[in-house]
Amino acid sequence: MTKYKALIGLEMHCEISETKTKVFSSAKNSYDDTPNSNIRPVDMGFPGTLPVVNKEAVRLALMASIILNCKQPEYMYFERKNYYYPDLPKGYQITQETKPAPVGIYGELEYDCKDETKKVRINNIHLEEDAASLDHYDSYSTINYNRAGVPLLELVTYPDFHSADEAVAFLETMRSIYQYAGISEADSKKGQIRCDVNVSIMEIDKDETKEENWGTKVEIKNVNSFGGVRDAINYEIQRQIDLKEDGTYDEMEQQTRRWDEETMSTIYMRSKVDAIDYKYFVEPNIPKFKISSSWIEEIKQSIPVLPRERKEKYIKEYGITDYDAKIIIKDKNIADFYEETINLGVNPKSASNWLTSNILGYLNKFELTIKDISLTPQMLKELIKLVEEEKISSKQAKKVLTESLDTKKSPLDIVKEKNITQNTNTDEIQKIVNEVLEEQPHTIQEYKNGKTNITDFLVGQVMKKTKGKANPSIAMNLIKQELERR
Repeated sequence: MTKYKALIGLEMHCEISETKTKVFSSAKNSYDDTPNSNIRPVDMGFPGTLPVVNKEAVRLALMASIILNCKQPEYMYFERKNYYYPDLPKGYQITQETKPAPVGIYGELEYDCKDETKKVRINNIHLEEDAASLDHYDSYSTINYNRAGVPLLELVTYPDFHSADEAVAFLETMRSIYQYAGISEADSKKGQIRCDVNVSIMEIDKDETKEENWGTKVEIKNVNSFGGVRDAINYEIQRQIDLKEDGTYDEMEQQTRRWDEETMSTIYMRSKVDAIDYKYFVEPNIPKFKISSSWIEEIKQSIPVLPRERKEKYIKEYGITDYDAKIIIKDKNIADFYEETINLGVNPKSASNWLTSNILGYLNKFELTIKDISLTPQMLKELIKLVEEEKISSKQAKKVLTESLDTKKSPLDIVKEKNITQNTNTDEIQKIVNEVLEEQPHTIQEYKNGKTNITDFLVGQVMKKTKGKANPSIAMNLIKQELERR
């Protein structure tokens, strides 16, 4: 039995991708453009330039604050966080600290982890500018300033997570919220999500509400995938337990480490810097401005249906399982595809079955998104209708779907081109059934002896003779009737 428990806190950074321009300049907010093409003098920290606050970025930041049940400030302040690094052209970052209050403080959020609903406390969420991006090579590094000044939300939790599974479940929930609310694409492949992880351990029988019982905090910087977060946490917990066991834990200083995917380990970078070392002070070029209660109310009213609400709707109104609902809401584009399909008149359970098994299975196999494929809700409706009208079998439909996804042709066109039809003619199927029983006379006696599952084998023989075109349910019924009669 373990003697220790982990205390894990997260600092989740997510770029606000849904603004046309950067947070303090008129430069385009875009991921795909040529390196160093989306730049204005203020992004580069040129003398005499002044920042101008992007109102839409503030609106979206306040929306995130409201969703997280945080307290919003009466006045908005920005501050300078002073430090030097090559990707920070001004030599400081315009950000927000807790005093004066950022866009949100002291919130909480419920999230699902496996079969449990858990709650995490939010210390704060604040709006800041992102740094430039660095690419490192063997003998040199390059800097792309397109990212410098992109609006960035940093969400800081209390150390309320006790496992990697809980931390990742929360991050997945937040990614969905950002996507559903129209705040960000939250695409880690584009570098829009990064995470700092704080890990410490303590004796399992001590009171974790008292900070004096906490162990030494270790920060793991800039983990850029949820899989990386899981692996980094698990490694770091075990590393600290090993230090406890060999008696050297108390000698460990508060420190910053990085996650190395090649060695699957955390590597020491430096001793941990405290907030005071950044010499925060109020940004002199951005006067404070009042956040009116009417604007807050307007933002509240504009919040769209979020994943948790969609999940409840799918279970209660559409009658699908909790498991399937969780899978569908995980990706907003998948959920939108599902709802569009239902709005076309498709049975919700049928749409759910095809989406969660066949379509998502294909996407996962080839590492694609729903937007990468040519299949539309209308095409899926046509395919399901062919099955329901017994024009093709479920097995045929699965093959047609795969070919449609591979060739980008519509399922209906494939069925027409290849003359894929299901034979529902009872007389024709009866002849095949008789042929099969004459060729397999031993099966009749086996059935009478109680081996009733022999009917599955016989249906397979009928399907083989008809090249998969016989309606399997009709074939099954005829086989049972014939076996009982003989």
